[in-house]
Amino acid sequence: MKSIFKLVLLTFVLSLNFSCFEDDDDSISGTTDIKNFVWKALNFAYLYKDDSPNLANDRFATNSDYQSFLNNYESPESLFESLIYERENVDRFSRITNDYIALEQQFSGVTKTSGAEFNFYYTPGSTSDVYGIVRLIQPNSNASTTTLTRGQVFNKIDGIALTEDNLRSLLNSETYTLHLATYNTNGTDTPEDDSVIDGTETIALTKTVYSENPIFKTEVITSNNEKVGYIMYNGFVSDYDAQLNAAFGEFQAQNIQSLILDLRYNPGGSVNSAATLGSMITGLSNGVFAKLQYNSDLQSNNTDYNFRSTLSEGNSINSVGLNKVYVIATGSSASASEMIINSLKSYIEVVQIGTETVGKSQASITLYDSPNFQRQGANPGHLYALQPLVAITVNKDNQVVPSSGLIPTIEVKENVSNYGVLGDVNEPLLAAALAATQTGRLAFDIYGSTPILDSNSFEPHSQEMYID
Repeated sequence: MKSIFKLVLLTFVLSLNFSCFEDDDDSISGTTDIKNFVWKALNFAYLYKDDSPNLANDRFATNSDYQSFLNNYESPESLFESLIYERENVDRFSRITNDYIALEQQFSGVTKTSGAEFNFYYTPGSTSDVYGIVRLIQPNSNASTTTLTRGQVFNKIDGIALTEDNLRSLLNSETYTLHLATYNTNGTDTPEDDSVIDGTETIALTKTVYSENPIFKTEVITSNNEKVGYIMYNGFVSDYDAQLNAAFGEFQAQNIQSLILDLRYNPGGSVNSAATLGSMITGLSNGVFAKLQYNSDLQSNNTDYNFRSTLSEGNSINSVGLNKVYVIATGSSASASEMIINSLKSYIEVVQIGTETVGKSQASITLYDSPNFQRQGANPGHLYALQPLVAITVNKDNQVVPSSGLIPTIEVKENVSNYGVLGDVNEPLLAAALAATQTGRLAFDIYGSTPILDSNSFEPHSQEMYID
């Protein structure tokens, strides 16, 4: 499978003076060889290099000092973590992997999954026990062959009561069984007296290799004699840009007057795909969509991503040419999802419906153990790669997505006792968006709760915005 990533300015990396000591790779072997790659890759591209003293170009006086430093760490992973700047508060997203093939597949929409996605909430009255709600079933997946449907509640997996601490291990199993439950509101609109009641039904799920089409649902809704285009888009995956363009071709053919872009479960993805979608919405074919700003060594290479008139293969982009867009976004919307909201607001009005987003404005790139950090020529002795943050994205006006997330224009939470059917006009978030297209309302009261986690949270690179 070919790599979908290209590293910027390869001539720069080939001429980069990594440090003042003499490089002698012949004396480095085994896991130290991988650790050598980790340090050099971060020294080159890491966004927060200037804030990590051990990545300074003049950190080591001699090769012996450098080797001693690497040997202080038991593994490439421990070295990598030591070089990350403020993991809890600043860089929550840089990752290392020992299987870049699986990483590449994930970025192309191919993963091993049951096809069921979940939101997780604290059980009323608890700060550790949790329950899950089925939020989405992928078509033609294992989950789609079962009776599982959106909105169903479960509180056990394989007979084990769910807690915040055991979710990851339980969901990592190749096969697992959900124990369905009932959410009881006790007839009130306040969560204090709610409860989750054990049920008797179980549903078994099995993970299989699955290629997800991020264009989950598209339709044209007639609302008050106005045609409203609706698209639920669950990942910015460049392999599906042609299908996205076809969907906008249908919107264009039906002459929609408004567009609702549903990114509620979209964790991000390709910067190029985000810029392409921006052109589909606005009709703009040139001008700055977003800017990428790198570390101090690479700052002269800061990159503009522009609106465009064609796809990468040359086909013309279909556009609806709107001056306003309605975007559904939640705490599961990150990186490229936030970028498109932030970038479009420099050009058109963006009405955001839902809850605060994740707050991730940084972009990453895949770095391989090769002389220029590209996939070609990667060390055949291992499958380690890095996915570090390398740039901050800003819009045309140099505005960044706040780390606390983007605040909605119209706040609406998914209702734990009424998730509704995705794409149905009565589904609470879509209903709020449709109301906004007609009335311009800036308030819409819906009783609901905010998930503490979702099933994508346990995927190692689920909230990436990557440079391709």
